[in-house]
Amino acid sequence: MDFFISAAHAGAVESQAAASPGLLDFAFPILLLVLFYVMLIRPQQKRAKEHRAMQSALAKGDEVVTDGGLMGKILEITDNAITVQIAEGVEVKVRRESISAVLPKGTLKKL
Repeated sequence: MDFFISAAHAGAVESQAAASPGLLDFAFPILLLVLFYVMLIRPQQKRAKEHRAMQSALAKGDEVVTDGGLMGKILEITDNAITVQIAEGVEVKVRRESISAVLPKGTLKKL
């Protein structure tokens, strides 16, 4: 019986040594955070920066697409709203943030 007790005691000492935190225990979460930043956060920040630059560069006469899918030409720009002509005699006023893309000149005539 003494043989089994001493083996169990030796196993407990080995498990305590293996449970101590090491460098690899901290490296994995840090690696995950870095990967999360590179794969998700950084590209989203880049897209947001490009979108803000596009919105600040809007000018009268630009052909744009709104978030709702309406395509038209900018007639008037104010601080928060933009008047877009979507058809002859049909004008809508949209928020500046709802402009999703600027089209190349002449795109609306091709449609």
